[in-house]
Amino acid sequence: MSVLLNRRTVVTGLILFAVLFPFVTRNDYVIHIMTLSFIWMIGVYGLNLLAGYTGYLSLAHAGFFAVGAYSLGLLTVEAGVNFWLALILACLFTGILGFLIGMIALRTREHFFAIYTLCVGYIIYLVIYKWDGLTGGVRGLIGIPAPSNIGPISFTSSISQYFLVLFFLLLTIFFIYRIVHSLTGRTFMAIRNSEDLALTLGISTMKNKLVSFVLSTIFAGLAGALYAGFVRFIGPDIGYITITFDLLIYLLIGGIGTMSGPIVGTLLIVWLSQYLQFLQDYRMLVFGPLLAFLIIFYPWGIVGIFQQWKQKRQARKARSIHQEENRKDEVELDAGVSADQEQVREG
Repeated sequence: MSVLLNRRTVVTGLILFAVLFPFVTRNDYVIHIMTLSFIWMIGVYGLNLLAGYTGYLSLAHAGFFAVGAYSLGLLTVEAGVNFWLALILACLFTGILGFLIGMIALRTREHFFAIYTLCVGYIIYLVIYKWDGLTGGVRGLIGIPAPSNIGPISFTSSISQYFLVLFFLLLTIFFIYRIVHSLTGRTFMAIRNSEDLALTLGISTMKNKLVSFVLSTIFAGLAGALYAGFVRFIGPDIGYITITFDLLIYLLIGGIGTMSGPIVGTLLIVWLSQYLQFLQDYRMLVFGPLLAFLIIFYPWGIVGIFQQWKQKRQARKARSIHQEENRKDEVELDAGVSADQEQVREG
């Protein structure tokens, strides 16, 4: 009960900090960067559901991110669709595309799946880059509208957009949490641990892998659509493979297969990048060794380090309690023997 209470206290504290953050800083640039961080977190959570909990590393997530962004951009700019309807349709279209690609991609495993999805992501990028008549090619899409008003609530200011993206991030975390702690989530983890064993237990691995893949692409599409509505201009570079590797770095450093890893990794790397802007292209001299060190010595990331320390601490505590109970039993046993001996002498 105390552990649950502590966890609830931490979560409540983090939400309260996120809500008060724009009022404390009052710096539009800082609010802008934090809003972008929230958007990346949504994409990382989608990648974590597939790679961290199901065990399938997709390298096409930049492509699905771009599909969500361009779907919303084309629907609002070219077709004149309302922003909120376009957001729903963008997620739906990304999910349908993910379903069609997943039907083929998930017939492969391990590095073959990663290579296949890498090729798919690059094909999506090439389609966006070359299809000038639809996507605008290298010019991209300009003039994407901001989220339309909901009654008296307007989303034209940086603070209002910050809270909008924060709402979708909290919704994403809640949805992922419910999935992970459900029977479906345990099925995903069974596939991650041993797909062959999951098959022998009667689990439909193809069906569950496809569900995980489609949900993962929907979150990537949602992040892309929010990005398009926030930045208001998109180009083909958002679908390039470097975006996928950025998302993967956020996940690996934060902690793959953990609930808080996407938050920790994204915030750390995004803000570290801001402070290392003076290094420009040499920033990877910092990120490269850091990432290599974590993968070699701590493959579960920063959150994984903390969890391992916590588990060891609990194990030591349990051993000390067990030893103390054993000592008490020995003392009670010795006292009982002494009493028996005393009774024998008196008799």
